[in-house]
Amino acid sequence: MSQNGKKSPDEALAGLSQAQAAAQRGPPPVHLWNPPFCGDIDMRIAADGTWHYLGSPIGRLALVKLFSSILRKDPERYVLVTPVERVGIKVDDAPFLAVEMRAEDGRIGFRTQVEDFVWAGPEHPLRFEAGAAEGVKPYVRVRGDLWALVKRPLFYDLVEMGVVEEYAGEDWFGVRSDGLFFPMRPAREIEGL
Repeated sequence: MSQNGKKSPDEALAGLSQAQAAAQRGPPPVHLWNPPFCGDIDMRIAADGTWHYLGSPIGRLALVKLFSSILRKDPERYVLVTPVERVGIKVDDAPFLAVEMRAEDGRIGFRTQVEDFVWAGPEHPLRFEAGAAEGVKPYVRVRGDLWALVKRPLFYDLVEMGVVEEYAGEDWFGVRSDGLFFPMRPAREIEGL
């Protein structure tokens, strides 16, 4: 550590190298790491899923995938975490964007912009929130408390798969995946549309 108490660039790169090696073995156990918080950095994930550093988009997918592998949602902020440090970043909406969808064998799967793939179900639920201007916004949980916003064209495909079922004592419109029903809106709100 340098004299001012901050990590040197070599120490920071060592932490990133450790995270990169862990990513090749599978998702790093970021939920187990509790290093000191080192402040916020000028990194932002835009609502369209683009990662920015110092105001410029990060164009290398491999680098974005590396950063996404060490991303975690703490109660107060999103952070990039390695075994030796934790830094805050800004996320405009959701950290991931679901860009592809596949339905087979009663399950609905999603691929994100960083090539994670999940099947909607007990560990990867779908949720539907009211958007300001765009109506319903669908999300799927990728890991931990990290969610992917489902792109609009995929949302229309989800609507085509929708069914009406009883949920919480009333009829709801939603979708089924992996044996679970994920409600979008009360059926009475969408009748006649």
